[in-house]
Amino acid sequence: PTSRAYSLVDSSQVSTFLISILLIVYGSFRSLNMDFENQDKEKDNSSTAGSFNGNSTNNSIQTIDSTQALFLPIGASVSLLVMFFFFDSVQVVFTICTAVLATIAFAFLLLPMCQYLTRPCSPQNKISFGCCGRFTAAELLSFSLSVMLVLIWVLTGHWLLMDALAMGLCVAMIAFVRLPSLKVSCLLLSGLLIYDVFWVFFSAYIFNSNVMVKVATQPADNPLDVLSRKLHLGPNVGRDVPRLSLPGKLVFPSSTGSHFSMLGIGDIVMPGLLLCFVLRYDNYKKQANSDSCAAPGPGNISGRMQKVSYFHCTLIGYFVGLLTATVASRIHRAAQPALLYLVPFTLLPLLTMAYLKGDLRRMWSEPFHSKSSSSRFLEV
Repeated sequence: PTSRAYSLVDSSQVSTFLISILLIVYGSFRSLNMDFENQDKEKDNSSTAGSFNGNSTNNSIQTIDSTQALFLPIGASVSLLVMFFFFDSVQVVFTICTAVLATIAFAFLLLPMCQYLTRPCSPQNKISFGCCGRFTAAELLSFSLSVMLVLIWVLTGHWLLMDALAMGLCVAMIAFVRLPSLKVSCLLLSGLLIYDVFWVFFSAYIFNSNVMVKVATQPADNPLDVLSRKLHLGPNVGRDVPRLSLPGKLVFPSSTGSHFSMLGIGDIVMPGLLLCFVLRYDNYKKQANSDSCAAPGPGNISGRMQKVSYFHCTLIGYFVGLLTATVASRIHRAAQPALLYLVPFTLLPLLTMAYLKGDLRRMWSEPFHSKSSSSRFLEV
């Protein structure tokens, strides 16, 4: 479940804006670079080049289809209700699973830095660990650092470490999940908008409590504390560890330190998947125009508009939507469903620009299937 943009003030507002935009941009570029790397591997392993699409030969990449897009809000609602009614029963299992996923995601976030650090001093040969697989020195270093950070977070519960883990989850989800077309993007974001609005604005009328806010803000028992009580290790063993606020959100302290602002990672990841899609389409279109020497666009569209990329348009829309959600939360002094503002401000300008440029029909239905290339256009 995702928490909402709430009580953003002073420096916390600036931090939320900058971090969320940086995560989306970085995750989108990591996703595009993964496509390039997979294409290069295909070219090396086969005489026939693979198509430039979101599915890729990497089995770890998940492409969302129309059926999954329609049922994802329903699955998210069921998960939210389970957490609302049975949180005390599943909190330890949920905390452990979240910590494991956060460890893997943060290792993925650290991997480029570790590759840069280990390149001068060690070859990029993989080391075998038997049934566990083969790993490079950079992968082992990034995983070790990630495990260390998670252990420190469990011991201290510090909000900055939780933010670091949430950032890793955001980047990994944006990089490994694909939206294949604009149709699937509209289905997914529209469904999540309805899900967001219902659980923030209307759940209190049914469940006598704001389900979304309660689940997002409820801390979990520390697994070390639970383990010490189960094993009867004594009153002073594992009892001084704090309860954990799970990394399903980004939190930033206000300038006065009196309270924190929050933004759920779903409010970063879901628009981020759309940003990732349009970045890949911008690259695809540049390559297609370069190969065919095609004209820049219809005659009734100005050259200036043709130069504006879909990525720029959608990223600006995301910023304006997040700013609007912030203003709304301050005016109403209550939690706001951020996707209520983010989805229209990202989708509507994108659809309008695609229609004016004549790309709407091609973007609507899986535009990457028929094109093959290894050209890399990364100018943003």
